[in-house]
Amino acid sequence: MKRRAESFDPKRFLSKVGDGRGILRFRAKQDIFSQGDAADSVLYIQSGKVKLTVVSTLGKEAVVALLGADEFFGEGCLAGQALRLSTASAMADCEIMRIEKAAIVRVLHDEPTFSELFLAHLLLRAMRVEADLVDQLFNSSEKRLARALLLLANFGKPGKPEPVIANVSQETLAEMIGTTRSRVSFFMNRFRKLGFISYNGTLEVHSSLLSVVLNDFPHLERDA
Repeated sequence: MKRRAESFDPKRFLSKVGDGRGILRFRAKQDIFSQGDAADSVLYIQSGKVKLTVVSTLGKEAVVALLGADEFFGEGCLAGQALRLSTASAMADCEIMRIEKAAIVRVLHDEPTFSELFLAHLLLRAMRVEADLVDQLFNSSEKRLARALLLLANFGKPGKPEPVIANVSQETLAEMIGTTRSRVSFFMNRFRKLGFISYNGTLEVHSSLLSVVLNDFPHLERDA
């Protein structure tokens, strides 16, 4: 009797070295790839956090995404992107699975379970970009900061919320939400006094911070 082939396991595929796949390790603040590098692979975060930044021709830098475990990045190569449009750097020690373009194209074609997982990632990323745009257009600085902190702490994602890692600087938060570091400092101090966040070696975000996003607070100063 012919033995049935083992079913494809996306999680195993994303955790084991194999054809066209390798695990890379990066220290905090180390670049994973730079803006202008060849776009020849997709990367998957096994552990750690990654920051994506873009620098304009005038030298102005903007943070376009902060990513955590179980997220992909660099997928632009699958849409014909020849060069990286952003710089990816480790915010903490990271383990990254690098999947060569040919290898991920092959598995997307051959394995429906992986295709579904990857499509879900693309849809969630598109929704996140749209939500970020709405946030920038319509919400005040304090609401944008509260939302950024909640996202960093994984609120709304499966699994237990986690403290925000200590090396997310106020400068980075300011770049994420489109304001100044002094404004971030002002609102961080206010959030701490109100018990929405706390400092104890790491920055801890409490679920009560959701109230800032979901409601209008007259005692929180607004600025467009």
